[in-house]
Amino acid sequence: MQTFLLYFYTGLPFAAVLVLALMSVAGAGVGMVWPRYLVYIYLAVFFFKNSTSYGALTASAPGIYSRGSGVLLFPLLLWCMFGAWICARVSAGFQRYQAPPCNLRAWFLAWTLLLGGHVAVALFSNVTLAEALAPSGFSNIIWMAPLVSMMLLSFRTKEHVIELSRFILLAGLGRASFGLLRWAAFGGDPNNVYANMNAIKIKLTFFDINDSLLCTIAFAIAAVNLFQVVKAKRSQFWTMVDWATLCTTVACIVLSYRRSAWIGFMLAFLIIMMRFPLQRRMQMMVLGMPVVGAGLLYAAVKRLGQTKGAGGGLSSLFYDMNSKRFGAESERVLELKFALADFFSHLFTGIGSWGRYAGYQHISWQSGQDGGLFLHSGVLHIALKAGLPGLILLFGTIWVFMAFTRRALRTLPPELLGLATAGAAGLAFMLPDLLIGTPFPQVRTTQMLALCLALPYVAMAVYRTAKVSEPADQAARRYGMAPAPSRYPVHA
Repeated sequence: MQTFLLYFYTGLPFAAVLVLALMSVAGAGVGMVWPRYLVYIYLAVFFFKNSTSYGALTASAPGIYSRGSGVLLFPLLLWCMFGAWICARVSAGFQRYQAPPCNLRAWFLAWTLLLGGHVAVALFSNVTLAEALAPSGFSNIIWMAPLVSMMLLSFRTKEHVIELSRFILLAGLGRASFGLLRWAAFGGDPNNVYANMNAIKIKLTFFDINDSLLCTIAFAIAAVNLFQVVKAKRSQFWTMVDWATLCTTVACIVLSYRRSAWIGFMLAFLIIMMRFPLQRRMQMMVLGMPVVGAGLLYAAVKRLGQTKGAGGGLSSLFYDMNSKRFGAESERVLELKFALADFFSHLFTGIGSWGRYAGYQHISWQSGQDGGLFLHSGVLHIALKAGLPGLILLFGTIWVFMAFTRRALRTLPPELLGLATAGAAGLAFMLPDLLIGTPFPQVRTTQMLALCLALPYVAMAVYRTAKVSEPADQAARRYGMAPAPSRYPVHA
């Protein structure tokens, strides 16, 4: 028996390596034929796996979003996504499928060159490569590009896009239902910073902003499916899924008790409302706004009423950002002031992707090995690390996305409109977090942002492909001929 156990434990690492190798080969085979299935698996990780333990009473080990010891420089999950992108690229090459146009490519290339410049300076300044490429800089932005490209290469037909929208719809419904069930019966999210650290007696559905982002994307798809004037034909089952998603996702966002989620959802709701004519907007305002508004008001009163320092009125939403006439400055404000001073001192170069801003030691949460590497403002984070070039790239990337999405939302047919609207609504939802949150050092947040960026381009690419192939099919039918078979079949 002892001999057997010795052989078993000795061979266990080799068996694990063999299993991983076989899984990699099987995954590559699937990716060559059905690349979108790898996308589904990858997105499911970000949809259902939490990325933070902040606010929990018990410590947790680094998860799949961490790069661990740093030997691979980036998390293994991102390298798996890079491998899936290669499979999608090879698959498209074999099937002679040209990558659809995307005006974000030049901007992501510029981000890559900017990071390359920082790495070069770091190596000449005795800064390690791991520090220069750390997620606390802006390397996570570069990793958004492969996901956008992989989705454009993987979803090639209208059926693929409808399938993707249903996948997101079901994921949002499932995640929201889980959050509400846990909130009602099991005490809510254990990562409850309000109850565990601030003595505010509330339960919440999800503290991680990405779960509320998923709910917002699913809500956008469901709302467009239900309330657009010209509707695509849908079965009763999917109509019921739309209504269930609409109700559960709103409740989940309200009960997250995150101010950035509340404000972001209102911005996303305005984007969704713009997809409908004036009469339909008025109907949605009359039916939906009183319910949502009452829920948000109740949640805000319940949370802010127990929060020390939150007074009354609208300003109480920003109680921890308000400047004080007497006494010490708010730490949130002090953090931004320190970073802003460093930004003006390094206006054109930034402090480097590896840099720490001066004075961070005065901030209570800026301690340990990550002290001074991040701050609560995504925009100022990029300005601090990369200077004016980083700011120009950040606003330029957002601007070209907005310009493209505005045209797409005016063009797309009903069955594709929901997916594109979800991308625009998701970015609108994240605007408060970009201003007062920490999105760029987080792998899950940046990959979810990449998903939002990709959705309008995927929908528009499929629409253009269908529009180009439609005249040939019409001409064939006119002369009594069978339409030409699709060059890129649905199962590809």
